[in-house]
Amino acid sequence: MSPRTPPAAPGCDFSVKPVLTGEKALLRPFSEDDVPVMAEILADPEVLRLTGSPVTDFDPERLHAWYATRSEQDDRLDLGVVDRASGELVGEAVLMEWDEPNRSCTFRILLGPRGRDRGLGTDATRLIVGYAFERLRMHRVALWVFAFNPRARRAYENAGFVAEGVERETLLHEGEWIDAVRMSVLSREWAAHRGRPAGPRTLPAD
Repeated sequence: MSPRTPPAAPGCDFSVKPVLTGEKALLRPFSEDDVPVMAEILADPEVLRLTGSPVTDFDPERLHAWYATRSEQDDRLDLGVVDRASGELVGEAVLMEWDEPNRSCTFRILLGPRGRDRGLGTDATRLIVGYAFERLRMHRVALWVFAFNPRARRAYENAGFVAEGVERETLLHEGEWIDAVRMSVLSREWAAHRGRPAGPRTLPAD
């Protein structure tokens, strides 16, 4: 091992699927019962636009196979976002592209219509990013956000993410080329941003 390559963080294991509880959102592992709800969320036009996904019909069998096996994955963490006020599943938050030697990963989040404009995205982002740094001992968490989504960019900035650069004209949307902004937050920046409060409450998965 190169002396400049940090060792993997002790206990950094995506095979553990926690339940994280915030003020407005609760993050939990997926179950097979979530497939119909996620199918509806993934077909939402705003979700398709903001994620740069093509308009398509999602195959029920593929969706079932995907969400029924999320808890079996040890190289990524997929959690459902639940509105604590209603108990309803409204989206997902994911840590993926795990670079174990360099203690980094990529983050993404998507919310359906019933999860937007009420602070659930901000709360869910802080929960899962806090888990990445405070429990998994990550050094860096990164993401991409399209230029036509300034609301999401502001939410990420409020969680401590910093813009690093622009991938120019990476998405063709309705005849227009759209840039994507690369953002990240480092462990020391997260610590300063959070002021070192107690991390998210972690409950055992069912």
